[in-house]
Amino acid sequence: MLKLKRANIQIHALILGLSLLSSNIFAQIEKIETDRPGQTNTPSTAPNKWLQSEIGFQKQTYRFQPVLKDVYFQQPSLLAKYGLGNKFEVRLITELAYVKEENVTVNTIYKGTNNAQIGAKFNFLKQKGFIPKTAIIAHYRFNTLNTNPIGKDSINGTNFRFAMLHTISDDFSLGYNLGMDWERFGSTPVYLYTFSPRFSFSEDWVVFIELFGFIEKNRKPKTSADLGISYWLNDNFKIDASGGTRINKDIRIKFYSVGASFRFKTSKNN
Repeated sequence: MLKLKRANIQIHALILGLSLLSSNIFAQIEKIETDRPGQTNTPSTAPNKWLQSEIGFQKQTYRFQPVLKDVYFQQPSLLAKYGLGNKFEVRLITELAYVKEENVTVNTIYKGTNNAQIGAKFNFLKQKGFIPKTAIIAHYRFNTLNTNPIGKDSINGTNFRFAMLHTISDDFSLGYNLGMDWERFGSTPVYLYTFSPRFSFSEDWVVFIELFGFIEKNRKPKTSADLGISYWLNDNFKIDASGGTRINKDIRIKFYSVGASFRFKTSKNN
């Protein structure tokens, strides 16, 4: 019994020591900001010489007819960022995918990697009055590296977006993105947009609602809505959950996601 009490005291002392040490090391760094959950990316970049990972698991259900349904899983998706200076980061996106097509007579399953992208984010504008904090994000998409048959292509693609954030108060902010996506070079571009009010009801809890969509020439706009919540375990670790649905009635889509994001410094030097 005495040994058990001593072990508990030692564990508590170790946790307290690590907490004090981390607070001293990371005191000058703002809380981690992420591009998840939701579709609205933040204009904030990873701090200089910090590696940040944003990991998510997502399920999407596409129902085309009462008897025809696709179930799509990301298991998981990974966005890795590395800060170079105070306004620039390099980015890598990878994803493992599982797709199940269901109908009356047969179920077909596809597995493999999907959505491999490399890119960068440049935070070039600070908020000033009505001018929002703004960054540009661009990626090169490697469709040729996909092993999922649905996503595999012989031609690669690209995309970019402007990520903007307007902080109204300590408890309320507006995030919005505008961009273009070429699924493969030479294809018709898809225009994307997002709009997301964000509410903080404590230092560690944030909720958001979001509208986002895609517009393509000669096709009906695709609009979706979702909501979610984020919680900061500490300044360098964040968890989240979200869910939503397609507003258009032609295809019924529902999606759910959970994830975690964390970061650590890779160098002792600034």
